[in-house]
Order: sequence, then structure tokens, then C-alpha cells
Amino acid sequence: MSGRGRFLTFEGIEGVGKTTQVARLAQAMADRGIAHVVTREPGGTPLAERIRELVLTPGAERVPDAAELLLMFAARSVHLENQIEPSLAADRWVICDRFTDATYAYQGAGRGLALDAIAQLERLVQGPRRPDLTFLLDVPVGIGLARARSRHSATQGAVDRFERERIEFFERVRAGYLARAAAEPARIAVIDASRPEDDVTAQIIGELEARTWIS
Repeated sequence: MSGRGRFLTFEGIEGVGKTTQVARLAQAMADRGIAHVVTREPGGTPLAERIRELVLTPGAERVPDAAELLLMFAARSVHLENQIEPSLAADRWVICDRFTDATYAYQGAGRGLALDAIAQLERLVQGPRRPDLTFLLDVPVGIGLARARSRHSATQGAVDRFERERIEFFERVRAGYLARAAAEPARIAVIDASRPEDDVTAQIIGELEARTWIS
């Protein structure tokens, strides 16, 4: 296994089980003695979490789509500078719940913003930094949204701005994710997340073992 830190990201629409699988992978890393950090986007640092609140919290004033996109990359810039890059430089693995693929899916495919504009911001903010491997947890939109509604009902949690969107929005987002996976099959591993959680975890670990990154 290489000693250098790896940058792993999890993607998918609401209700695919990212939180569960991120935690399970982190435990697998800990069991193997691999130094790692778990983080998320938007967010991951105190300042980036404050930007997250601006993006996700519903309010009386509308957030224009362009402003939403710029806020995402503002949070990402802070996150990269203060969390992701220092962790990778210290040979720690970074496990991140969403990254720039989400921006292409949600703000690009979902909102209809120009993909070339997103690509320009990606180059400006990230330079050459890209995930080493992305796990796209995929379920039909109906299943994902039903799971998300069930979760909110059980926890009485607040519904954020994205979760208020109509099913057509999430169909576009899912299609955007799958299009990216088809364009970058070496980096993006599509995982059928409608299966039992143990099966999903086994495939995720298997993807890392197949690359001889862990054993």
C-alpha cells in the first residue's frame, strides 16, 4: 500500500446512504491503522460551515443560482486550503461527503448552469486537485427521496433548500451524476446503493483493494 494520503469522495442524491457509508469506510481505515480525516461539502472547516448555512438554510430572500454556485466554490476554496490539502500533505487520507462532482450535478444538471463556467471555477479554486476515487452511490430518485423523508420524520430534522426541490430536479441531478461517471469510469465507481448496507460497504472496500490501496 502506498504511504501517501488518498482523496476519496462520496456522491449521490438525497437518501443514498452517504453518511452511513462514509462512517463505515472511516471505521475500515481505523481498523487498518490508516491515518484519515472525515469531512464534508459544503463545509469541513468553521468558516466553510458558516458558508454552508448560507447555502442550505431556507430564508425569505431568494438565493440566485449563480450566487449558490459561487458560495459552493467559496466554501470549497476555504476547505481545500485549511483542511484537505494540509491533510493530504501529512499523508492522511481524506474521506469527503461530496465534492465538485456535486456541483456539476446540482448546480449544472439540476439548476441548468453552464458546465464550462463550473469548469472555469474548478480550475481557479482547485488547480490540479481532483479526487483519487469517487464512490457514486446510486438509487432511483423515488427510493432516495422516500428514504430521506423517512429520516426526517424519524429525527424531526429541518428540511434544507435542496430537499425542498421537486422530483424533476433530482432526476436531472441523478442523470448528471451518471453522465459524469460514464465520462470518467476510472475515477468514479458507481455503487448500487439500493442493496443492503453490508453489500454496499463490501463493494466500496473491494474497489480500494482492487487498486491495492488497502489490504
